[in-house]
Amino acid sequence: MKILIADDEIISRRLLEKTLERAGYEVLAVENGRLAVEQLNRPDGPRLALLDWVMPELDGPGVCRAVRRQQDQQEQAYVYMVLLTSKESKEDIVTGLESGADDYLTKPFNADELKARLRTGERILLLEGRLVEAREMMRFKATHDALTSIWNRGVIMDLLGRELARSQRESGCTIVLLGDVDHFKLINDTHGHPIGDQVLTEIARRLLLSIRSYDFVGRYGGEEFLMVLNNCNPQSAEARAEEVRKVVNVRPIQTTIGELQVTMSFGVLLSHDWGRRPVEELLFEVDAALYAAKAAGRNCVRIARPNVESANASVPADEAVHRLR
Repeated sequence: MKILIADDEIISRRLLEKTLERAGYEVLAVENGRLAVEQLNRPDGPRLALLDWVMPELDGPGVCRAVRRQQDQQEQAYVYMVLLTSKESKEDIVTGLESGADDYLTKPFNADELKARLRTGERILLLEGRLVEAREMMRFKATHDALTSIWNRGVIMDLLGRELARSQRESGCTIVLLGDVDHFKLINDTHGHPIGDQVLTEIARRLLLSIRSYDFVGRYGGEEFLMVLNNCNPQSAEARAEEVRKVVNVRPIQTTIGELQVTMSFGVLLSHDWGRRPVEELLFEVDAALYAAKAAGRNCVRIARPNVESANASVPADEAVHRLR
């Protein structure tokens, strides 16, 4: 494990360095508190630190406060810090620990005691790492679809609302794509749900690869996928949607029973065509465009136009789409 030593006395610093290197640590030594803060706040900085109390530019407790403040602001990895000092009063110990130090060791110290305290720090860091991993796993499960690992419905809806609001503020254009896998029920009925799951997983992967790093794709429900492409040129919306559609059917999907040729139909909506409308209303309109794509023979793209009434207006869009799928 990498460890930082901060001590302005060169002899003490060298002795500590040699002791810890023999104990198997990768040692980084600095001579003042400012350099210690710089190293400990780096993303790849040491997770263990031995800090002399009295140092130029910034003392040991000052280093602890600066590192803890940075951790609170940016959610950086925890650093286990031990203060080294000749101060022995209870008031000094309290001051050191309240500054953010995890442990306190008085000089002169025993090398075996120092190594034992550092091993305690390693155990705490290991536990903290496991807790962070568990928290991130819970966060991932709460925001991502369990099957495809892309954004789940709740998150993609939230992202859609945010991007539409931003487009309104900045007079930009957000392109909304609602896609549905053609004849997906037939895939499930013919080959079984596990094969259907493989198809959805591969489609999600292809859709994710087809967008920019700042665009979004999520599983809207069942075999439907919602895509949010922000800050787009309205003139290229249809061509962009066609590119996404072709990404899905450009080659068969490999499953455990062999290759399956799969296509998707897409409804497309340009936010700047619709002005200030509720998200629910825009989703209804893009769903109607998806229904039009299904009615046109599937494996195609249709754009929601506010000034064009659907020829199927007498049939509710959600009901008609359900029948076609």
